[in-house]
Amino acid sequence: MVTLVVATTIDPASIGPASALLAMPGWHPGPSLQDIPSFANKEVRLVRHNKSIVREDHLDKRWEEATGETVDEVIFLSKHASATCRPALTIHPIGVPHLNKDEVPPAGGKPGRVAPPNPRMGPWLRLLKSIAESHNLIPEFEITLEATHHGPEINSPTMFVEIGSTEEYWKRQDAAQAIALVRYLLMRVEMTLVWGGLGLGGDAEVGNWSRDKSGRKILLGLGGGHYVPRHMDIVLKDGVWVGHLLSGYSLPMEAPGPSKAQANGDYIGGTWREAIQVAYRTTQSAFPGGEVLVHLDRKSFKAWQKNAIIQFLEEQNIKIGKPGDFC
Repeated sequence: MVTLVVATTIDPASIGPASALLAMPGWHPGPSLQDIPSFANKEVRLVRHNKSIVREDHLDKRWEEATGETVDEVIFLSKHASATCRPALTIHPIGVPHLNKDEVPPAGGKPGRVAPPNPRMGPWLRLLKSIAESHNLIPEFEITLEATHHGPEINSPTMFVEIGSTEEYWKRQDAAQAIALVRYLLMRVEMTLVWGGLGLGGDAEVGNWSRDKSGRKILLGLGGGHYVPRHMDIVLKDGVWVGHLLSGYSLPMEAPGPSKAQANGDYIGGTWREAIQVAYRTTQSAFPGGEVLVHLDRKSFKAWQKNAIIQFLEEQNIKIGKPGDFC
């Protein structure tokens, strides 16, 4: 079982952390994937291609077919762009669960599909925040989760780790090092995000669900904006695990008609039901033995939307959790 770390040479926020990671000891040339070179270190394989990182589909399956190695998880290194241009270090799951089959995803992925979320997201968010604080990247950089979005299409548990939000920051070496290599002292042990998080330095890896499973409850976030602040407030607490995060734009709901019957969730159109179902199923698959609970950002919904979602969750036997349930 191997971990794929994926970078692209056409993205400075991707190749910067990848280069910093490869500067650490223990790497050697790995097997090639078609024309894509790789580097190996213990059970980690760093793949470095020269195409769009959100459109290079099925890297896990292709790796397994080419090498015979089973892929356990995938971590993509990428840039983050936003309208605010605020500096940020972000982590998020991927997929486009709200799109119909006839729609073309604007940034990769397959309509109506999501990848299983990587269980490391919650523990790594907290680790990244500690790294950023210890090296004075906060408050200049925001450390945040993002909602589930974009491609590529992939079947293994996956997360994106990103530097944002403009070219100036994509090239920042201190940000690249925060993602890959920046060391901070924790009980006199040097830790790093990717390097330490994957246990490459010889210490215990961070966010191994099969080993840790503390609490055994997983947050599936519904509602809110792209940076899911109410969900993130919970995930920042120690011991919290997080799966998919569907913001409002991934839960399209058509307003009901004027009659009381039409206000019933059964009459509300849109792909919100399908989005919830696929996010729930894949989160379950990524956390075997865990209990997935929905956390609703209630203030982000209108009354008819909230009522319809709660009704649907009850019909599907999906439990709703309160903030204290996840800690």
